[in-house]
Amino acid sequence: MQQSRWFERAGFGAAFAGVHLVLWWLTTVTANLPLGDVTITYRRWIETGLSSHFWVGMDSDWVYPILAIVPMAAAAIGGVASIGTGWLVLMVVLDAVACAFLWRFRARGVRVVWWWLVFLLALGPIGLGRIDTVATAVALVGVCFVASRPAVASAVFTVAAWVKVWPAALVGVLLVLRRGHRAGVLTGALTVTVLVVLVDVLFGGAAHLLSFIGQQSGRALQIEAPLATPFMWAAAAHVPGAAVFYDTEILTFEVSGTGTHLAAAVSTPLMALVVVAGVVLAAWAVGRGARRAEVAPVLALLLVAALVATNKVGSPQYIGWFAVPIVWGLVAGRGSARRFLPVAVAALPMALLTQLVYPGWYDQVLTVQPWILVVLTVRNALEVAILVWAVVAVVRLGLRGVRPVTQPGGSAHLPGSGPDRASRGRMGA
Repeated sequence: MQQSRWFERAGFGAAFAGVHLVLWWLTTVTANLPLGDVTITYRRWIETGLSSHFWVGMDSDWVYPILAIVPMAAAAIGGVASIGTGWLVLMVVLDAVACAFLWRFRARGVRVVWWWLVFLLALGPIGLGRIDTVATAVALVGVCFVASRPAVASAVFTVAAWVKVWPAALVGVLLVLRRGHRAGVLTGALTVTVLVVLVDVLFGGAAHLLSFIGQQSGRALQIEAPLATPFMWAAAAHVPGAAVFYDTEILTFEVSGTGTHLAAAVSTPLMALVVVAGVVLAAWAVGRGARRAEVAPVLALLLVAALVATNKVGSPQYIGWFAVPIVWGLVAGRGSARRFLPVAVAALPMALLTQLVYPGWYDQVLTVQPWILVVLTVRNALEVAILVWAVVAVVRLGLRGVRPVTQPGGSAHLPGSGPDRASRGRMGA
């Protein structure tokens, strides 16, 4: 038994090293600069901070929450010139830490870390080459504490949110659905936030602490966003006014044309509507007797899918966010793992299609070649399909929660209000 465990760990260690070596290699040989944000943008920010003592987020407004500067600076410890190598080393270490925490969890007899490893390989070099990698790895560690120590999970999710905003949605899920633990969840989130704010104020960054909130408000539709899909096809069909252009201020490619400004303006209200509707549905499902432990990962997936599918920004690294709620669903018990299996499978081609779009054939996207637009359209359709799946899953949990089940003795109970061994399972190996 001990020997088989050793072989299992050694096998996974070899697979982990192999996958990350492939991803590392891809960052160096793939066109379209998959590590460009690190070697160009992050490097410039750190160089400016070190040479001029002018730090983004503290001395000026910034697009990211303030903790994002920490891994960027850490990657430059060996020298700003080698920040790319430092970044990749840091990301591999963070992924290894996340795997170590996730190692004990299984879904249908298989360790969940294997799924995440395959997902990373499918997503490609972008899975290492952005600040989102840090937030995702940290949030995956938080998932490991959801059932046993929700206050710790909340604190870890909050750390991730101060790197990239989206994990704040996971804290919201805990607040909504962890009845009896809300004080601890709130304490964990507030403790981290107070520490971050205190340090930022001490370094003189108070005026810019929340500047990231408004940084995306004025931008148009990014070309990979689901909402931009019809306009990309319009550009491919040479519809007057429809075209891809480069925004020199935001440093991204966007699409123009009749209706794009309206679609961009509708994006944020639509996102808010879907998020609120998801929370209301989850509360309704729990009120109808659905188990909170089963509703929580579905709500987390719904919120993440809403943040991606309705976003006017369609950055490829956003696909990596899906890993966190999917892993949460896979480790939340047998019933939850069975429910999330189709989503876990669907996420793999979604990640692979993303890699084909960027960095694979991004130049073809920019010139709106029809074949790559088909790839992009299918990828975006999968994002929307996962969002729809999450909504349907919450509704089904609510409906199932009040369905009476006849017991052998002739009595009945509500599956969501009493022991339901088929769906309860347990987190852990």
